[in-house]
Amino acid sequence: MRKKQQCLLTILLTALLAFSSPVSADIYGYRDKEGVMHLTNIPSGPRYRVIVREERVLFHPSTDASRYDALISESARKHGVDDALVKAVIRAESNFDSRATSRKGAKGLMQLMPQTAQGLQVKDCFRPEENIDGGVRYLRYLLSLYDGSLPLALAAYNAGEKAVARYQGIPPYPETQTYIERVMRYCDQYRPRPTTAANPAGANLRSSQAPGVPNEFESNH
Repeated sequence: MRKKQQCLLTILLTALLAFSSPVSADIYGYRDKEGVMHLTNIPSGPRYRVIVREERVLFHPSTDASRYDALISESARKHGVDDALVKAVIRAESNFDSRATSRKGAKGLMQLMPQTAQGLQVKDCFRPEENIDGGVRYLRYLLSLYDGSLPLALAAYNAGEKAVARYQGIPPYPETQTYIERVMRYCDQYRPRPTTAANPAGANLRSSQAPGVPNEFESNH
């Protein structure tokens, strides 16, 4: 019975996060006298406590979704990654704000952590061309590592490779599961209508190591 309740709670949390703002999606809850759990992202009283606290990213105004299209296309083509995927990740990570910063230290358009940026030889995370190229190389590495599995690559981008290895798949974190759904939804929006051409992001890849990418990175969040 407890396992069923935990499963239902996870489903409800994931649903709430999916339809919450990508900037602030904390989930609050309380259990009433009958044992029923009440969840919301807008608490209405002191009885609510934080159930899930999603990572905050400090955005700046005046973001333009098409401003970086040329850089995205160039880097995506160079490293063999779907440009729609790159744009989707940028939207989910920073909402196209090149100065975005998370409280854990992730920076720039693709929210590179300091250790990740160092491994990718990205000297200035706030320079769009450097950040995008580093982020795309990291995505290329993750897609190679997980044999072209986009969900696993996105899970590792959000929660870290160690978390994916620990759970031998997508970690049971509501934030990570919502992140994957969000990026894939954005990706579908940006991707042209299906054609007979191969999709770089979905290709099966045999290499587990991309050139110039170290073996392990820290989690973005």
